[in-house]
Formats: sequence, structure tokens, C-alpha cells
Amino acid sequence: MNRWWLGLMAIAVSSAALSQGFPNKLIRVVNPAAPGGNSDVFFRLLQPKMTEVLGQQLVFDYRPGGGGIVGGEAIARSPADGYTTGLVAASFVMNPSMNKKLPYDTAKDFIGLGIIVDVPSGLVVHPSLPVKSIKELAALAKTRPGQLFCSSSGNGTVGHLSVELFNTMAGTKITHVPYKGAGPAVIDLVAGHVQLQFSSLPLLTGHVQSGRLRLIAQTGEKRSGFAQDIPTMIEAGMPGYVVSSGFGFIGPAGIPRPIAERLNGALIASLRDPANRKILLERGADPIGSTLEEHDAFIKSEIAKWIKVARQAGIEPQ
Repeated sequence: MNRWWLGLMAIAVSSAALSQGFPNKLIRVVNPAAPGGNSDVFFRLLQPKMTEVLGQQLVFDYRPGGGGIVGGEAIARSPADGYTTGLVAASFVMNPSMNKKLPYDTAKDFIGLGIIVDVPSGLVVHPSLPVKSIKELAALAKTRPGQLFCSSSGNGTVGHLSVELFNTMAGTKITHVPYKGAGPAVIDLVAGHVQLQFSSLPLLTGHVQSGRLRLIAQTGEKRSGFAQDIPTMIEAGMPGYVVSSGFGFIGPAGIPRPIAERLNGALIASLRDPANRKILLERGADPIGSTLEEHDAFIKSEIAKWIKVARQAGIEPQ
């Protein structure tokens, strides 16, 4: 038996031994955002059931900054033993389209341990804008190139790339206006300083119900339970327009398959818990609980999608 086979067998035996004892200590969960954000709220809800399934505590390590890049680097550079995991938002798959020199390769340096939830987004307009559908918005925007303004919580965010995707597909020139956070972006929209916004439906619902904003479409592949009476962009006449605001559970690439499956299984068990599902749905989050393969495929396809959108919009990565 040659050395190559001996080495391969040694790795397999070592991996199996490591997996059988997993987990025997605390599991770190790196959160690339500050405490209190959506990823924090969602995962804290799931944490008790996951702890029960795994038999070990999951402890948070907050690493905010750089649109999730600081935390992402901490995850990528950690040992691939399953004891360091992390949470990511949509910015994780969008960052490659906006950043020329990331300190990691998003497609190669991580393993997807499961998509947690998808927070549905929608397109809202100020009531002063005389449109009630996507077709009417596209038609108006074509007569006023560069004169309609869309606010977002910043460059490279879901809201930013959503309007760029709309411009590309509809042949419009709606101007993106970045703000420092979702709050200021919504405030100026409600005040009428900008005319539209792509944003999280839970964030917008109160303003829509009060009549301060008009919701004309949602961006998911199918209608969310949070807004069953509102058409998707596809239904509204824009085939192929889908924007996912998914939150994922990841780890550094190379985690042994049995360990990755244990972590994924704990996540799925927690998402299937009736009480957890009920709370997530009430908060406007659609529970997903994907397999390892589904999550990795999603990461790769979303990276490619947003790089293409950025190029078509003429956005140069910085």
C-alpha cells in the first residue's frame, strides 16, 4: 500500500474519531453584526433547541464591521473542526460584487451549514408617486430618467442591488441614494424626499398599513405569508426578478462531513419546532432549513448573480 493511500486512510480515521466525539466543548457562533440585529434575534430564538440537540452551548462572538467582512474573515481563518461557526446575511453573497480585495474567497473558504430564514422584501413607493404597479413604475421611470430616487441603507446592500437589478431588467434609470442605515432611509422616504425603496417587509408594514407608503410588489420567488395579497415581481410582469434576503449558518471550509451534518441537523430541528416557527413567521421571517448541498449551491449562485448585476449597472468594485 503506497504512502498516498496510507495518508488518505489516516485522514479518514482522524476525521471519524473527531466526529464521534463532537461536540465536547462550547461552539462559537461569530456574528458579523452588532447585537440586536435580525441575525442576532433569529438565532437566539433557535439557540435553546440547538443546544438541546447538540448537548453543548452555542456562544456568541460579535465581530461587526465592514458590511460583514470582519466577521467573515474571523470565520474563514478559524480551525475547521466545527467549534467555530457563524451567521451571515445577504451582504455575505453580495460583497464579492462590491469589493475587489476581500480577505477571503466567499465561494471557497466557507461551508454552508444551512439557510436559516428568508426575510421577504418589497418595493414601496411614496403615495405622491402616481403608480400602483410595477408596469406603471417602469413606464413612469422611462419618461423621467434619473429623476426618481430610491433610498437604501447603503452601497452594496440588498436595497441598493435590488434597484440596480430593476434598472437592468426594466431599462430604467432610477437613481440610487445610499443612507447610513435603514432607519434614515425609511424616514426620508416617508417624508417624500425620495420616491421608492426596496426593503424588508417587516420594516415597512407599519408605514404601509397607515397609508404613509404604498406596497406594490414583493421580491421573493413566491408570495410570503407576511403579504399574501401582494404580487411578486414575477407575477407583476418581471420574469426572473427574485431577490432573497436570506440569513445563513456557515463555518470555515473543511469541516468534516459528519460534523457539518450534526450542526445542520440541529439547525433544522430547531426550525421545525412549532413554537419557533410560529414566532419566526409572526416576525416576518420565512423558516427555510436547507440541506448542506442546497446552501452551498445557493451561495455560489447568488455570488454569480450579484456580480453580474453590478457589472451590468456599471458598478466598479472598490
